[in-house]
Amino acid sequence: MKQPDTVVLSILNTIKELDRLNDIDMILDRILYEARALANADAGSIFLAQGNDLIFNQVQNDSLYGEEGNRAAQYTNLTVPCTNDSIVGHAALTGEIIAIDDAYNLPAHLPCTFNSTFDQEFSYRTVSILAIPLHSFNNQIVGVMQLINAQDEQQRPIPFSKQIQTYLQLFANNAAVAIERGIMNREIILRMVRMSELHDPKETGAHVQRVGAYSAEMYRRWAKKNNIDSRELKSRHDMIRLAAMLHDVGKVGIADVILKKPGRLDSVEFSTIKQHTVLGARLFANPTSSLDRMSMEIALHHHEKWDGSGYPGAVNLAEDTAITCRGARLSGTAIPLEARITALADVYDALASTRVYKMAWDDEDIYAEILAGSGKHFDPDLVDIFFEITDVLKAIRQHYQ
Repeated sequence: MKQPDTVVLSILNTIKELDRLNDIDMILDRILYEARALANADAGSIFLAQGNDLIFNQVQNDSLYGEEGNRAAQYTNLTVPCTNDSIVGHAALTGEIIAIDDAYNLPAHLPCTFNSTFDQEFSYRTVSILAIPLHSFNNQIVGVMQLINAQDEQQRPIPFSKQIQTYLQLFANNAAVAIERGIMNREIILRMVRMSELHDPKETGAHVQRVGAYSAEMYRRWAKKNNIDSRELKSRHDMIRLAAMLHDVGKVGIADVILKKPGRLDSVEFSTIKQHTVLGARLFANPTSSLDRMSMEIALHHHEKWDGSGYPGAVNLAEDTAITCRGARLSGTAIPLEARITALADVYDALASTRVYKMAWDDEDIYAEILAGSGKHFDPDLVDIFFEITDVLKAIRQHYQ
């Protein structure tokens, strides 16, 4: 165990790192990773408070998933009531840390029980548990972090020591502030989407959250395959999820009669709707952050195609006063990576979703369409990545219904 001063300094440095993250999922991932590292815990999960329930949001398990983790498992739908029946529910109700040395032999004073379903399903053995309530500055419960199986130097399960519990409580109190900020960032994005939804029935909160999650997971796999530096990977992975959610925000400037038309658009109407790319980009024309710049590029270029047949092409937002979609064509890697990723994510979700003018496609037909678009509509490398993570993409579809 490190010296106390060193541990506290490490916690403070981690909190500073959390301040650089914007998206709630990246914040939760980093918090859980750092808490596990501090306690040398094999596994853990985070539940966020929502009304009288705790909603599962994050899981890590080195024994089962390895360092990269099971990405599909992150999108499991699980709700736990804030009652004394469960360990995390009891921690939320009491607001106190719950330390358990043996999950299968709970202390008599605890009213909760241990649910062994996960252990049985995955042949895992939970021994020690530490459930830590996450409090905001006004002492409201933001969520509960649960760590599993503290380990000794031989990776054998041991109890969570009193000293580790103290450090983790310090970390959790500060981490809860970052969680609140991440939740607020996501909610701001969704409020912007709700403005679009007033005009375009297709632009729903569920749709943009799926597109954002698809894009983030595809970028993550692309970055891993291309050996992108871990700091850059985390930074861009953090941003692309939020930026991709705003891909169609420019539709707020398109007339309802076009957006809500149930049938096919004629050529004039289609030319008009193309303008949403430029309108959306102009919302970020004076970027104050890397997130703004990425949002601008995605909004402007997510309808570009690998073969150059997309739109709007090269547009100078600073100089062009008219709304045009006649810029010099962009193709291949001249299209920003995040826009190429979002383009594939957006088409995938459109094909997989029911619309007023069509039914959702079967997976087999969706995959055939995307494969046919490789090298034409889509970056062929990204198509390969898409097919490598279809299990994750399906989990996302189920999560954001």
